[in-house]
Amino acid sequence: MLNKFLRNALALFVLTGATVSCSDQDDTKLSDTARLTVRLTDAPGDYDHVYVDVQDVMINPSEDPESGWVSLENVNTGVYDLLKLTGGENVLLADVELPAGKLGQVRLVLGEENSVVIDGEQHALKTPSSQQSGLKILLNETVEAGYTYNIVLDFDVDASVVIAGASGIKSLKPVIHASSVATSGIISGKVEPVGFDVKVSVEGQGISAYTDEGGNFFLYGVPGGTYDLMVAPDPTQGYANAVATGVTVTNGETTVLETILLPELTDGYNVFGKVTKEDMPFAAFTAKLVTGTDENMTEYEAVYSTDGGFTFYNVPVGSYSLEITPDEEGATATTQTVEVAEGEVNYIDLGAIAL
Repeated sequence: MLNKFLRNALALFVLTGATVSCSDQDDTKLSDTARLTVRLTDAPGDYDHVYVDVQDVMINPSEDPESGWVSLENVNTGVYDLLKLTGGENVLLADVELPAGKLGQVRLVLGEENSVVIDGEQHALKTPSSQQSGLKILLNETVEAGYTYNIVLDFDVDASVVIAGASGIKSLKPVIHASSVATSGIISGKVEPVGFDVKVSVEGQGISAYTDEGGNFFLYGVPGGTYDLMVAPDPTQGYANAVATGVTVTNGETTVLETILLPELTDGYNVFGKVTKEDMPFAAFTAKLVTGTDENMTEYEAVYSTDGGFTFYNVPVGSYSLEITPDEEGATATTQTVEVAEGEVNYIDLGAIAL
């Protein structure tokens, strides 16, 4: 499905600790406890649905990875569709009080009702036996009473759902990255026009999100600093990519951007494809589109997705050489000629390219 080409999802578990109010008779409790909420949110992925069976959320205040695990009380267990939680929407998984002190790790315990829907067909996701006791995420945060803490766990859906090349067996191998909003910030904004997928990435940080149906996006866990945002629409929709420059992020705060407008294609074409490698969910590579020679050479940079997809935006009519080089020591480039000619549509689908 063409509208799935550039998708790279991520799910976020937002843990927020807030001050607990109490009476004068409870001053001791106030001095050594904080409130912790656990929320689940997501951005679209390369599937119709991704269902995750959440059975428990555990924390480990100790530095010992094997002992000291405690289940949070009243966890809202159930099967959640990660791809419905977009545009800042989230689900509250737990709301508890915690003693002040070390918060070393969080463990997300999944059940057996995990599945993925691809082109309308539902497939069970097998979970490796090594992860059935729960996926452990390292935090190493110090929780102090009277302060607010926001811990973001980034659930990379495309990297977590693994489809074996030969057998087609589908497995869930969760890939989750942790960051602290206390030591990072959030970027929110809107992209127009709406009605199709747009990927927004923080350059050089490996952080990205997709717009929801209203064009809204949220980028969590961005370290304080100034960045450029790369805005890449579905290449079949008639728009080129855009760059939002000089976006300043302050730790612990949300940066709200003005609406980002995508430029409409006029004379150029979007050229895209997907690199595949046997028995691998995606391949690491570099793609270049080159025309001319020596001082007259023009090179176009690709925009990538984690499933092996690549896109060159707004390419003029002409003859080009496509060079794909695997990120492996001693690897040689695969080359092919690409002709960009006037046509009824303003995109060229190169299809799958095997390494």
